[in-house]
Amino acid sequence: MDAPGLTTDAPQQDYLRCSGCGLCLLVCPVWRRERDIMLTPLARAKALQHGASPAELAASVDSCALCGACEPVCPENIGLVDMTLNLRRQFAQHTVAPQAAARVALASTPPEATLLLADKALRARPVTLARTLALLDSGAVAAEDADDIALALESGAAIPEARLQQFLQPLRRAARVVVADGLLLRYLRAWLPRSQIAGLGEALSRVPAVRAALRPDDLYVIEARAYHADFQRLVKHYDSLRRFAGCKFNLDLQRMAIPASAPSLTRKLGQEAHEDRAQIDWILQGRKVARIVVESNEDGDAFAGTGEIPVVHLADLAEDVRA
Repeated sequence: MDAPGLTTDAPQQDYLRCSGCGLCLLVCPVWRRERDIMLTPLARAKALQHGASPAELAASVDSCALCGACEPVCPENIGLVDMTLNLRRQFAQHTVAPQAAARVALASTPPEATLLLADKALRARPVTLARTLALLDSGAVAAEDADDIALALESGAAIPEARLQQFLQPLRRAARVVVADGLLLRYLRAWLPRSQIAGLGEALSRVPAVRAALRPDDLYVIEARAYHADFQRLVKHYDSLRRFAGCKFNLDLQRMAIPASAPSLTRKLGQEAHEDRAQIDWILQGRKVARIVVESNEDGDAFAGTGEIPVVHLADLAEDVRA
């Protein structure tokens, strides 16, 4: 099954509406790193307007980190993430097949609970995972491992209908679903429009014990994909958190989140290595911080690789939470 188009409060426009204003370049981590106009959402939209085929845009499409920062700044409200994913689906040059059956369950899935869809990085840290569950109030790790679905979405691979329904069926019973993967969060809101679904960062940052543990000399790193997918609402949430805690955020002047890591699709598939130092320097430029607090372990790993400033996951802030 091909993934459905994403929805926002206002219907998103397609690439034909692109005027070439270039505002998306100001927030694009790929443009900042490579300075190659061909690797930007602007170039993809204008190329499509002039008849370029998906195959001609393969390198550009693979380079996109899908951070989503380009969408909130677009004055034409073009669905630029969806445009890139549609191109990946049309030119599927990478072989990524979703699993035919559910992978090993991490825990039984009780009905009417808060279910956590933990990504690979979070599952690899059992103490942080246990603290996350304790903070989520009667939470449980979903019995479904959705890594194969998340990677299929990222690569543009079709998801068999049976596999998708196998994944979604237990989630429909949950009172709330908390999602670590920001791209998967976008699609779950389209697949389960009646369900209460939240990103992990938002869910944890609303917990009083976590908020109280933030310090003014912290740098709080928002997970970019989930944030930009719900920008108009979440920018107010994080502004309130900033006023409460006094900490700094990985936001530019337009309130777009600068991702700590901006991997291309080929990097996600393990086909190339990439140094995150340029992203880290971008975020830290002109800032003096004593600690870095991350919503995403992937971002945490990027900062930890520099070895300069202590890094802590949001769930590990509340000292009174026991694993």
